[in-house]
Amino acid sequence: MSDTRPLPEHSGQGYGHGYGYGPSQDPGPPYPAPVAPVAPPARQRVRDGSGTRRAALAIHTVADVAAAFLGLWIALYLLEANHANVFVGFVEDVADSLSWWSRDIFTMDTDSLRVLLDYGLPAVIYLAVGHGVAVRLRRF
Repeated sequence: MSDTRPLPEHSGQGYGHGYGYGPSQDPGPPYPAPVAPVAPPARQRVRDGSGTRRAALAIHTVADVAAAFLGLWIALYLLEANHANVFVGFVEDVADSLSWWSRDIFTMDTDSLRVLLDYGLPAVIYLAVGHGVAVRLRRF
């Protein structure tokens, strides 16, 4: 069997270079050169309500923190945490100040159930109102 491949004509013009043309007639590669991607235009600041989104986030966060303190106090009470501890006292004070309007709504014989309802109701209300207001502000 014989090799039918053409031999390079000049030294320095091997396979993949020259494409069979003389040095002055080289048309270039058979494919276009890669083009650098065009950068998108700079983003301009538009007043699109980002202040209301921040306010919604702040309201959402405050409602979550309030509900977290109330839930933490319920858990500490149900687990019979030491009331003489500084942290437990702090959480109790914060929970009392957050639920001042709902104290003694429920008069149950069982203290655990009373605490669960007296502090759980404001936690649910804070979450519902805070998230509802935040959703309304985001749509505004």
